[in-house]
Amino acid sequence: MLRTLLAFLGACTLIAASPGPSTVLIIKQSLRSRRSGFLTVLGNETGVFLWGVIAAFGLTALLAASELAYDLMRIVGAVVLVVFGVQTLWQARRTRASEGFDELAAPRSDWASYRGGLLLNLANPKAAIFAMSFLPQFVPEGAPQLPVMLGLAAIWALYEVGYYGVYVWCVGRMKAVLGRAGVRRRLEQISGGVLLLLGARLAMES
Repeated sequence: MLRTLLAFLGACTLIAASPGPSTVLIIKQSLRSRRSGFLTVLGNETGVFLWGVIAAFGLTALLAASELAYDLMRIVGAVVLVVFGVQTLWQARRTRASEGFDELAAPRSDWASYRGGLLLNLANPKAAIFAMSFLPQFVPEGAPQLPVMLGLAAIWALYEVGYYGVYVWCVGRMKAVLGRAGVRRRLEQISGGVLLLLGARLAMES
């Protein structure tokens, strides 16, 4: 059991280390404040846990089996990514217009930060399919699948809270440099462009 758990945590590390939309959003929100970044992490990991629960009950198999359901969710996910990308690019433009006034130092609401992380994760059909294929691999032979998968989903989410919490802390430590208007504007532009590209790629996938 211990060996299985260590293998599972190793796999979780590889998953979290793979760059994706959630990583971009977490770093972007961490530039505002550690609180905003950490709440975005909590929102994202709530989505991870929910997909794990849905996978444990076998419901994500319906998504995998239905081309229409997957395509609908894929389009919704692409729209969400594009909206986040456009908002980020608009934020970069505002940063340029308000350079020197530190207008954007005002914190984002807690709910908006949490909701952003949750929405971005739940709108990703790949997260659903991945949870369905990932978690069962670590259920020991003969163990009751439902409670074990629920436990693994909880461990997965909690582990990533700690992992991405390090990102939030590091961005906070470098905020003296990253928080400068010019640097922040450039990072916003890069983040917005990446989110737009990811949205376009998801929309065009078959």
